[in-house]
Amino acid sequence: MFWAAAGRRIPPTGISTGIHGGRRAGRPAEPGRHVDLPAVVAALVVVGVGLANLWAVDGRDLALRQALFAVTGAALLAGLWRCRPRLLAALGWACYAMALVFLVAVRFAGSSANGATRWIDVGALTFQPSELAKLGLLLVLAQVLGSTRHGWGRRFALAVVLAAVPIVLTLAQPDLSTCALLVALSVAMLILGRVPARFLLPLLAAATLAAPMVVGLLRPYQLTRLGSFVAGSHQSAADAGWAVTQARIAVGSSGLLGAGGPLTDLRAQYLPERHTDLAVASVVEQFGILTGAVVVAAALVLVWRLALAARAARGVPGALGAAGLAALLGVESTVSLGGNLGLLPLAGVPFPLLSYGGTALVVHLSALGVVLGIRRDGLRRRLWAQVGWRARRPRWPRIAAVGSTALLIGFGCYGWQLRAADGPTLAAAGVDQMSRCFRLPAPRGQITDRHGSPLATSPADGPARVVAVPALLLPDPAAVTRLATLTGQPAGAVRGRLDAVPPTTLSVPVADVPAPVGAAITRAAISGVTVVPAPRRVYPTGALLGPVLGFTGVATPAEQSRWPSLPLGEVVGRAGLEQQYDAVLRGVDGQQCVYVNPVGQPVVMGPHTDPVPGANLRLSLDLGMQRVLDANLAAAMRGQPQRFGAAVAMDPRTGQVLALASAPGFDDNIYGPPADNAALSRLASSAGSPMREHAAQSAVPPGSTFKLVVATANQLHPKFVPTQPIPTGASYTLGGHTFNNWRPMGPMNLPQALAWSNDVYFYKLAAALGPEPMIDTAGRLGVGQQTGIDLPSESPGYLGTPASVGERGGTWYPGSTIILGIGQGYLSTTPLQAARWTGAVTTGRLVTPRLGLAAGTDNAWAALPDPAATQLPFAATLGPIQDGMRAAVTGGTATRLADLPAPVGAKTGTAQDGALPAGSYDNWITAVAPIQDPSLVVTVLTQGPGQGENNPGPTAHDLLAYYLAHQSDIRDSAPVQRP
Repeated sequence: MFWAAAGRRIPPTGISTGIHGGRRAGRPAEPGRHVDLPAVVAALVVVGVGLANLWAVDGRDLALRQALFAVTGAALLAGLWRCRPRLLAALGWACYAMALVFLVAVRFAGSSANGATRWIDVGALTFQPSELAKLGLLLVLAQVLGSTRHGWGRRFALAVVLAAVPIVLTLAQPDLSTCALLVALSVAMLILGRVPARFLLPLLAAATLAAPMVVGLLRPYQLTRLGSFVAGSHQSAADAGWAVTQARIAVGSSGLLGAGGPLTDLRAQYLPERHTDLAVASVVEQFGILTGAVVVAAALVLVWRLALAARAARGVPGALGAAGLAALLGVESTVSLGGNLGLLPLAGVPFPLLSYGGTALVVHLSALGVVLGIRRDGLRRRLWAQVGWRARRPRWPRIAAVGSTALLIGFGCYGWQLRAADGPTLAAAGVDQMSRCFRLPAPRGQITDRHGSPLATSPADGPARVVAVPALLLPDPAAVTRLATLTGQPAGAVRGRLDAVPPTTLSVPVADVPAPVGAAITRAAISGVTVVPAPRRVYPTGALLGPVLGFTGVATPAEQSRWPSLPLGEVVGRAGLEQQYDAVLRGVDGQQCVYVNPVGQPVVMGPHTDPVPGANLRLSLDLGMQRVLDANLAAAMRGQPQRFGAAVAMDPRTGQVLALASAPGFDDNIYGPPADNAALSRLASSAGSPMREHAAQSAVPPGSTFKLVVATANQLHPKFVPTQPIPTGASYTLGGHTFNNWRPMGPMNLPQALAWSNDVYFYKLAAALGPEPMIDTAGRLGVGQQTGIDLPSESPGYLGTPASVGERGGTWYPGSTIILGIGQGYLSTTPLQAARWTGAVTTGRLVTPRLGLAAGTDNAWAALPDPAATQLPFAATLGPIQDGMRAAVTGGTATRLADLPAPVGAKTGTAQDGALPAGSYDNWITAVAPIQDPSLVVTVLTQGPGQGENNPGPTAHDLLAYYLAHQSDIRDSAPVQRP
């Protein structure tokens, strides 16, 4: 037969001399040369490492199962090694025939997985016929291509047909990875078998044209794998690149001898296909990069020993079998290693002898036995002078081995570089994907007055919250019982609460307990249990500073949008200073991490990071002044529903606010936690907008206090000489409209007109100035603008101009200019703005009000940024205005301040307000002390009739008296370090 072994055919001429290297042909060589120890040792090393990997990552049962196949394969290796070459032809055809039978049978009786039918179950064993097809195809192609009985045309055609049958049957399963290997084996055999180019080139051209059609045969998961390799997408477990990402993490984060540590087993669970396609990465992860290098080196030894065995074979079929197996092992090793490193698409090609798979292991060991037997026979009986042998040896087996060597070494170097360059990053990524953390809220910093008196606190001795990780606590009933006892609950209740959530839940609140109980639970060190401070904010001063301090609460969607990094459920400042200085007060949350398996179920507790408490905030407020101001303002607003009052005391030199009161107000404590829902409901329906800090957030007509601004406009744009009396009287008529004075008055100069708040004087001055100079001066003194105080939602008020009024659809009449002169019309201001311009016209400096003085701890305080004051260039011209303010106290509209122990300057005002019912007004007083060198400005607004207690004068008087009596104590505060 033409496929008979060439070694059995003795040419008629050129008979061997029987001599080779000093030996007679047919005499056995040294016994050591019969057994290829390097190849056998290399194979056993790879098999042994594979078994160790299986034991480490999948347990004893799978490792023992694979060991059984390894023993079977070793036995076949030993048997085939001793098989005579003349039997190899029969063995090849038998394997090939059996493979075809089983490939056909798998279509009808095979078992399926992942959409493919590739296996036949025989009892407890599973057999994959396509693996047997590799051995059968290798041997029969060696016989056919190594024969000389027929020409190349018939041998080539038969070889193609023989290869096509198992390829088509394997493709139909579908098993594209094995199909690709069969194609690679067939091409390699055609090239090694020296098939002439006239046959090979048309075949390769046809294959090239048909290659795009293969894409249509790919399964969806295979298309995704290919796409992820091209696009480099490795982001999630649902992504096809996930497996490659995990393999890179396994390789890059491993040490020389393995990752080690208690998380090794858990880390291995994240590596998919760790016993098959990604076995190399698993070996490196478990046993280190050096073990991986040993496996690659052993594969190279096998490839080279098989390639060299082709030169030792007695005949062409044997040589082709050895060279073909070398090519197959080289391709499998290269593709598998490249896929593990992400350098090639993850094609589902296992690493030979290493990956799990009984059929593949037995077939590879059997094939190795066949080739070693060919080498043994060649060394024992080499026909030195066989005709045509040298010319018919396989083409380029050593070149192919060199190519495989270069690729495997290159891939190995890449793996080493990956570990060296990206190891820390990949290790961190591996830990990160295993970690799930829940938040440990940071204690919020205190807010104090300038002397350290607490205004808002998060008590250290407050309640504690006990949280548990269900998946870690439930498996230990004794621990559940112990926790229940410590928290004072029935064990069944605790267990029921933990059972009610999915096993992937990270933390479940078990109880809020007193601080001593929380400390006892912490000392108990129950696995899966953590004690954290329960969110609690206490405002010791109650309603005294409610609108100023604000409150805290869980972040709203708007706040989440403003600060995207906020964790879900974070407690933040929601109003007032709590909101303004939230970033300072909030601190940095800690976290308790747990390590989870790939399905997200906690497995073991991870690292614990203590929270960093927020910084404390020291305010410029003086608690004593605040109490006096708040009590007097509350008295002034008593019995005035639907109305409000506001007052501010500020240092006009620095902008430090010493007291800030608003009536009505609210008690911050009702916001909890826990919140007082009944009180919140009452607050929402209360009159007078108690949630608003009226001194900075409510703007009303300023009345005659604005005359300070108009008088300043006259100094900038002189129309009336300040010392020249101007006739006034009871009214002023312009364009047929009469504007009344609040009482008939005689001629007055500027200081006198300020002292008595002479409306007619300022009607005439406004008419003389016109709107632009008044508006310009008002803008330079901060009217119609936010003052910049460190409180949220400050109102800018409103300063209309002829142009802006027209844009709003209104009309600026001549009368609009007249009433602007007395602080009415298109004008509204906040008490804070009035205090600011009062300080400016008496000191020559326009300051930015501020409440925040310093931030830090009890022992280290840093001053908060202090906006620089604006020096008024016209400060030297303001003497007549200051004289008028002093005259208002000594003999004008503010004489109730005359008995104070320091010279005070003031300006009063009453404004009509269309928002108020008849008989109610916006009643103002703004004052400074001492007038010659002001260190305090006080501005008070009360809405109502302005008579009796409702008059703002007594409120200003009592606060100034308190300040002047305690000035040194008020100014005394702990030193702070400049930022």
